[in-house]
Amino acid sequence: MTRGVHPMHVHVLQRVPSDGLGSIASWLAQQNGVITHTRFFESPDLPDPAGIDLVIARGGPMSVNDERDLCWLVAEKAFLRTCIAAAKPVLGICLGAELIASALGARVYPGPYQEIAWFPIEATPAPDSAFAFPQGVTVFHSRGETFDLPPDAVRLARGAGCANQAFEVGQRAIGLQFHLEATPAAADAILTRCRNELVDGPYIQAEAVIRSAPSSTYDRVNGLMAEVLDYLIREVG
Repeated sequence: MTRGVHPMHVHVLQRVPSDGLGSIASWLAQQNGVITHTRFFESPDLPDPAGIDLVIARGGPMSVNDERDLCWLVAEKAFLRTCIAAAKPVLGICLGAELIASALGARVYPGPYQEIAWFPIEATPAPDSAFAFPQGVTVFHSRGETFDLPPDAVRLARGAGCANQAFEVGQRAIGLQFHLEATPAAADAILTRCRNELVDGPYIQAEAVIRSAPSSTYDRVNGLMAEVLDYLIREVG
């Protein structure tokens, strides 16, 4: 991505204090850029999209449909819509992916299954210009809602418990329903927040099973997270 001489400005949209950046923090440190935040639990103020080079929309326990109780959702969706229309790189993770879908007019609704587990995703056919996921990579899931694909979106990955696991809009916006940024500390924060949801289900694993993931599993998904971010900020000729 051509940014001229100014450092890359990354803006993070965060909804709950416990939802950190995980391995994305290491990637950001390598960029030597400027990182700013909108922490909706403190203030709903959003920056001018013109000065942003990358937007990262994080997750949270709320629904994108909670606009009556969380009025900042309306402004956040408008912000994401503006950034995507301006071809700004945008990454949405979990709720962030659902917000992108909703901002672009797609329906978001409870999925047939809740997923809290390490389960594989499968890459789906997509244009050569789109980001290519590996086949059968095991990723960390923590989601209950799903969505229809927005208009003109390309599905990048599917899973047994959720058809739309990843999608791309244009060549600058990607939504992920799973957590490639997961580190043991990030997974611990999610498990602590949703421990009461660890009930019997086809796509819910026991807490001990989730916590037993080896370091090689984290290394692989974190490497894939870096690839997604590198793809989003690449130069487009």
